[in-house]
Amino acid sequence: MSPAETAQVALILKVATQLFAALGYDGTSTRQIADAAGLNIATVNYHVGGKRELYLAVMERAHQAEKAALEQALDRLRGDDPAAGIHRLVDDYLDFCVDNPEVPALWMHRWLSDAGDITELERRYVQPLFAAVTATMRPIAESGLIDARVDLEYAMWTVVWSVHGFAKGGVLDDQGRRRGAGDRAALRRFRAHLHLTLHRMLGLPGDPR
Repeated sequence: MSPAETAQVALILKVATQLFAALGYDGTSTRQIADAAGLNIATVNYHVGGKRELYLAVMERAHQAEKAALEQALDRLRGDDPAAGIHRLVDDYLDFCVDNPEVPALWMHRWLSDAGDITELERRYVQPLFAAVTATMRPIAESGLIDARVDLEYAMWTVVWSVHGFAKGGVLDDQGRRRGAGDRAALRRFRAHLHLTLHRMLGLPGDPR
C-alpha cells in the first residue's frame, strides 16, 4: 500500500469512528462516511470494505486502544498499596475515556441496541477485558481488603456505567447547562465523587485517595 493509500485508510477510519460514535452504526451510511472523508464510495469500499467491515475495523481499533490502556493500568495496580492502586486504576480508566470519548460513545450506542445484527463484539472485546480486571481484583478481595459482601463484578460495572455516562453525557449544572469532561471543574468534581463512591462501595480502609 502506498503512503497515499495508507493516509486515505487512516482518514476513512478516523471519519468513520467520529460518525459511528456520534450517530451509531444504524444511523450512519457509507455515503456519509465517504462524503465526510472527501472520497467516493468506491474508494472507501476498495480500501476498507462495506459498512459492516468498516464498523468492525473501527471497533477493533477502539478495542486495541482500550486494551493497551487497561493493561498498563492493571500493571500499576500491582503494588505495595492495593487500595491506592485501585484508585489509580479508576483514574487511569477515567482519563482514557475522557481522552478518547469516541470509545465510550461507541459502546453506549451498543447498549442502546445499535448494530444489533453484529453480536460477537461483546464476547470478543468486552468480556476478556472485564475478566482481566476482575481476575486482578479478586486476590485483593480475598485478602480481606475489600468488604466480603461486595459483588466485585457489579462493582466494576458500576464504575464503567458511571464513567461512560459522564464521558458521553456529562452532567447538568444548576442552570440546566450540560457540563462534560471538557469542563475542568466538572471533571474534578466527578473524579472526587467517583473515588468516594468506589471507596465506600468496596469498603476500603482509610480515606479516599
